[in-house]
Amino acid sequence: MARSDFENLQVYRLSERLADAVWKLVRAWDNLSRDTVGKQLIRAADSVGANIAEGAGRGTYQDNRRFVRIGRGSLNEVLHWLRRAYVRHLMTKAQVDTIRPIVDELAPRLNAYLKSIGPKDK
Repeated sequence: MARSDFENLQVYRLSERLADAVWKLVRAWDNLSRDTVGKQLIRAADSVGANIAEGAGRGTYQDNRRFVRIGRGSLNEVLHWLRRAYVRHLMTKAQVDTIRPIVDELAPRLNAYLKSIGPKDK
């Protein structure tokens, strides 16, 4: 399968790393934890990359920017659910230390990508 333009974006690939790390983490939880916090966390993490992809396919700079902003909101939701998971003892400090750097790198990359979309104002 040929690679789409968005798949070549570093910010998109980083969002995939986050989603995969979250998936791996949540799969080890018990049923109650997976069905409550886990599903929300997975959806939020998957939403970051999905919004980058959808925005790239919309055809206008304005739509692309809008979807990147939605992805940025999803990343904030990931932070919320990670905090809840840690406080509820679903994650160890080591697991937080594995995922948090991805989130910390992804946030400024999303902002940089957002600024790069469309023609530059003079």
